[in-house]
Amino acid sequence: MPYLPKNLAFLAALTSFTTSLAVLPTLATAQQSAVDEVIVTGAYRATAANALKMPIPLIDVPQSLSIIGQDEIKLRGYDELGDIVRYTPGVNTSQGEGHRDSIVFRGVRSTADFFLDGVRDDVQYYRPLYNLEQVEILRGPNALLFGRGGTGGAVNRTTKKAVIGEDSSSADLSIDTFGAYNLAADVNMATSDNSALRVNTFVETLENDRDFYDGDRFGINPTYRRAIDDRTTLDLSLELMDHERFIDRGIPTADETTGAPVDALRDIVFGSPTDNTTTLEATILRGTLTRQYSNTMRGVFNVHYGDYEKMYQNLYAADYDADEQTVTLDGYHDPTERTHLVLSGHVTNEFAAGGVGHTLLVGGEYIDTESENLRYNTLWSTSPDDKEKFNLPTTGNKLDLTTNSAGNATSVNFNSDLANQTETEITVTSLIIQDQIAVNDKLQVLLGARMDNVEVTVTDLKTPANTGGKDDDEVSTRFGLIYKPQSNVSLYASTSESFIPRSGEQYKKLNATKNDAQSVDFDPDVFENTEFGVKWDVSESLNLTASFFEAEQDAAQQDNTGEGAEVIGLEVDGIEIEVNGRISNRTTISAGYTSLDGTTGSDGDTPRELPETMYSLFVRHQANERLNYGIGLTYQDESLIGNGSTPFLPDYTRIDASLSYIMSNDMTLRVNIENLADEEYYPHSHSTHQASVGDPMNAKISLSRNF
Repeated sequence: MPYLPKNLAFLAALTSFTTSLAVLPTLATAQQSAVDEVIVTGAYRATAANALKMPIPLIDVPQSLSIIGQDEIKLRGYDELGDIVRYTPGVNTSQGEGHRDSIVFRGVRSTADFFLDGVRDDVQYYRPLYNLEQVEILRGPNALLFGRGGTGGAVNRTTKKAVIGEDSSSADLSIDTFGAYNLAADVNMATSDNSALRVNTFVETLENDRDFYDGDRFGINPTYRRAIDDRTTLDLSLELMDHERFIDRGIPTADETTGAPVDALRDIVFGSPTDNTTTLEATILRGTLTRQYSNTMRGVFNVHYGDYEKMYQNLYAADYDADEQTVTLDGYHDPTERTHLVLSGHVTNEFAAGGVGHTLLVGGEYIDTESENLRYNTLWSTSPDDKEKFNLPTTGNKLDLTTNSAGNATSVNFNSDLANQTETEITVTSLIIQDQIAVNDKLQVLLGARMDNVEVTVTDLKTPANTGGKDDDEVSTRFGLIYKPQSNVSLYASTSESFIPRSGEQYKKLNATKNDAQSVDFDPDVFENTEFGVKWDVSESLNLTASFFEAEQDAAQQDNTGEGAEVIGLEVDGIEIEVNGRISNRTTISAGYTSLDGTTGSDGDTPRELPETMYSLFVRHQANERLNYGIGLTYQDESLIGNGSTPFLPDYTRIDASLSYIMSNDMTLRVNIENLADEEYYPHSHSTHQASVGDPMNAKISLSRNF
């Protein structure tokens, strides 16, 4: 394995670095004698992840994961999941065709591995952060916890719940230099001695420096909690969302010789304000019953129902000719209606048997999802297919979409050329069992298996001959060893496996082709992961995690159009390091480093969207009891846009800054500056000629008030 020796020097440096961290608690103590004690507010260091479903401290979890809480999200000025991903090791963002969260977990792009309070949330949209307690990003296959998917990682959002016996309210207002604003409120009311109601809501407008870009989002999430008795709690939630935004698919890349995004085109939007748009309307009902059977035994039972209407429609650059100074546009119209029912439950119990300690998890899940999807190709009045060629502007930055490159008047229709019309039904029945065994004070063993029966039926209303179904019975396994030479240090090794039924993340069709264009069977895509790591709680408020992993995948991957697929192999090796917490009474640090190396396909090509190096650093310092300021830096190495392709995204470094000032006991002013050095960069892409343009320097001013 050539990758590991290449990083031996880095591992040696890491060893030196981690050794030096051991003196930090001593340094912190020395500083206390020189300054008055000031506790940094907003610092967040979680001890447990809700997604894990088990009462296990993070130091005893044999995998990499990162957690960020709502206070830290506010202090750093984050608005979307992509902002959090930028400062998380092992993951980076993909474009998501400009209308959805899309994360690359250790080289695996996913738009479906998203969860809300541990329940699948795979409808494609940009998820807001207004009603969250924390965001958990897990790396490595996670099918044991979540079932199908979880291929390279998963994101779980934990929502705020009503708090019994408390009356409180707060409001946050922000506006940035682009003109976008956000207004959010959080109100908790005690309705009786054993019940409470909490309402979170937000409304915002979306703006940036790109032509035509705008949008608005609204969400409201009332939650109700009732203590049925001293051991049983019921939580009910209703969330309503209404989103609309412009879709920006980015700019073309240069010819096959250079392959970088064309800087001269960075101010041109390859679409129109009427043709590039997406909407989402959603109603989500959730109920959770929690029962504490004893001091060591707990049960959690969930009901989740979602009703979604999603539409996205866009034009995008499909080809670019630098000599002719023309661009070819393609596009589509894609509406989806989906209902999603989940019934799930699990029981955890801590007990001793056979002379060893056990933390046992037993659970089950039933999912019923129904979707209706249509896909229309663009139809140009002057073209026999779904594409049309246009001249680039000779002056200004406006692309004339009313006249094609031949000088003929043209127009586009999004509702005439029906490409696909399908109805999909997915039924999943699952059983999970996992046991974390404490052999002695130093050694723990994790054993787990999940059995899934996944039935997928795709009815092709346009081409009935393609109608088909698939019934998969899969077992996902997990094994881990944790050795603790001392209570605050753990060394771990783990293996895990995951799968996806071969029908794509959104289950719109049941076909795929090999590289030789021959049809393939519908065996699920398989993802295997091996990870070795160390976790060190340097102090009560500072921890370090370092891991090395190897991942192998055999998957049907979408092609550039998003309409076809090919079966490929993917192997990725990597190192991840994360330091998080407080290094003194005044200063907190969040740092991450990632080194990745991979191959794909039979030719050993470099995989797409796999930067060799990524690192991030965010340091916050409390100058006094009222003033808190921070500086952040992220670096992403260059990465290919397609597997083994010439087109690529250049490397970039982005600097961010934050300032928070407590004006009074109930009012705080915050200023967040993104891209402080005004770096020109391209953060991600979807395919060739669709490289997203990074935002220039912009500032956001926020005011928070407690009532």
